[in-house]
Amino acid sequence: MNKQVVGIDVSKAVLDVAVLPDGEVLQFGNDADGIERLGAKLSAATVDLVVMEATGGYETAVATVLVGAGLRVAVVNPRQIRDFAKATGRLAKTDRIDARVIAAFGEAIEPEIVRLPDEDARELEALLVRRRQLVAMRVQEVNRLALAQGAMRKNIKAHIDWLEKQIDRLDIDLTATLRSSPAWRAKDELLQSFKGVGRITSGTLLVALPELGQLDRRAIAALVGLAPFNRDSGVMRGRRSIYGGRSQVRTLLYMAATSAIRCNPVIRGFYERLKARGKPHKVAMVACMRKMLTILNAMVRQSTPWTPEINPL
Repeated sequence: MNKQVVGIDVSKAVLDVAVLPDGEVLQFGNDADGIERLGAKLSAATVDLVVMEATGGYETAVATVLVGAGLRVAVVNPRQIRDFAKATGRLAKTDRIDARVIAAFGEAIEPEIVRLPDEDARELEALLVRRRQLVAMRVQEVNRLALAQGAMRKNIKAHIDWLEKQIDRLDIDLTATLRSSPAWRAKDELLQSFKGVGRITSGTLLVALPELGQLDRRAIAALVGLAPFNRDSGVMRGRRSIYGGRSQVRTLLYMAATSAIRCNPVIRGFYERLKARGKPHKVAMVACMRKMLTILNAMVRQSTPWTPEINPL
């Protein structure tokens, strides 16, 4: 009841900080000096938990400094904060109010604590983020090419060629980064032994899902957002659906499952059995993604390369 919780509303330039139960509200710059002063203040106080929203990367520097200072930090999905504010009747919105709402969320709900990634993880994550950006730009340019006429087609084609070369270079850098650490190399080889998992999927799992191999199959599925939730109310009985979780991992697993259905006999057989029972394509795909995640989780936990006979339970 007496725990001290700090909520931080993060913007590009400013950090609005609310401390509960004291009710104190402070403001710091979201720069090296401001983050250093915030870290010194919170380290000197008896803070039990610091909560902030994920804001597209603006929270990364402050979260890293605070975790490095030994504080318990949680970076939560903004949708959770919005839903909590609506549920508790906090409809007004300013940066200072948002900071108080975030702190109240931390008081009421024990969110997942951030674990500080090492330098290798941060470097690999930066490469993966940049690769996703370039791939998205390539998709946009390909779409524009279909509508372009005359001289613009040549310009767009040149940009697509440049993007493809940059993506190829990043793929080389990703491989070099994974090979630079024996521990990362061992896990990467382990994951890629599963037919359907390639370099990008393996790298994303290593960075975005460090809990892989440490949780049971139900917990890891819920963490990624592949555990089905009931949608029943009164006499209504609806289909089960997945919700929340780590969308980045889920997107990569969807692509990996698509590949595995073609080249992995276990996943292909599983998919075909579901389709034969009348399951829709998307339902069968989610089930294949969940089965793949369960198997990969078991492989990492047991340090065992893929074999069709592996027991994922």
